[in-house]
Amino acid sequence: MSDKPYSPGLEGIAAGITTISEVDPQHQKLAYRGYDIEDLANHATFEEVAYLLLMGDLPTRAQLEAFKAEVAAYRALPEELISLLRLCPQTAHPMDTLRTAVSFLGASDPDAGDNSHEANLRKAKRLLGQIPTIVAAAYHIKNGREPIAPRPDLGHAANLLYMILGAEQDEFNVKVFDASLILYAEHSFNASTFTARVITSTLADLHAGVVGAIGALKGALHGGANERAMETMLKIGDPEKAEQWVLDALARKERLMGFGHRVYRWGDSRVPTMTRLAEQLSRRVGNMKWHTMATIIRNVMEREKGMHPNVDFPCGYTYYLLGLPIELYTPIFAASRIAGWAAHIIEQQDNNRLIRPDCLYEGQRGRTWVPIEQR
Repeated sequence: MSDKPYSPGLEGIAAGITTISEVDPQHQKLAYRGYDIEDLANHATFEEVAYLLLMGDLPTRAQLEAFKAEVAAYRALPEELISLLRLCPQTAHPMDTLRTAVSFLGASDPDAGDNSHEANLRKAKRLLGQIPTIVAAAYHIKNGREPIAPRPDLGHAANLLYMILGAEQDEFNVKVFDASLILYAEHSFNASTFTARVITSTLADLHAGVVGAIGALKGALHGGANERAMETMLKIGDPEKAEQWVLDALARKERLMGFGHRVYRWGDSRVPTMTRLAEQLSRRVGNMKWHTMATIIRNVMEREKGMHPNVDFPCGYTYYLLGLPIELYTPIFAASRIAGWAAHIIEQQDNNRLIRPDCLYEGQRGRTWVPIEQR
């Protein structure tokens, strides 16, 4: 038996040092560059948070306006990429299409072979502008419609809503959506971010890291949980059926997506803000059905299993109330998390060391070669 330390899933193992975000599970706190996430979600815009993650500090007004203008200038996609989106299979998951599109952009990016700090910042800003457009354009093309051109006069959240829904949304809806993007923007060494850091620790380029991160985010145990959470609520259908439905699911030992977290044991620090906004949106649109159902499901899960919701749970029905297609919930997550991914890739390559963990071997030993005629 080996004396090497081992933790399944690397749980509790510190795999690196970062200055980007801090998760404090004991006090249910999350901070970006030292700023509490609730404070940012309540007062900042996504662009301010993206600037903070990439640059290290909150921007001045002049810096913010210059940053917004630069990112907005990258929103339009090259015609070659639009043609590629038209070739993607109708059956393709939107995350697969997004992954393919980002790979295409990596092959054509003017800084493709440059991993310097400044080149990585330029690539990050381009992807901040391009990924939302890809998400919306691919969705419309898949459904037989022409893409809706981005609006440079709209902010990140407002523009993404406009490109998906085809109409400019009111200020409150934009604020709710913007706050969700802030909450999704970064979360330490999560699976997709760690994937991006491993890939780029080999000195692969930023786009390669983002392609890998998109692949990791697609999984139901990571970004796909918000889609599964809403699909579960649609299956239940009626708040009055929610408690018994959950009890029956638990008896069958089914896993409910949107509950539990590898880091948070006593509740996801992002949930209170997202739940409050979800309730406000529900009241505003005059539809309390999903919020009522969510409250019942949450109470049953906490009572029966001691499990608390993660941010994907309230985000699922918030996006549903905003009219967003369920298949786009995870790509929207990516349109936000690109800020965190890029910040981590830049941090990794600014002070790089190849990430190459060890493993424990439990296979057979001492076997002797047998010629194929004797097997």
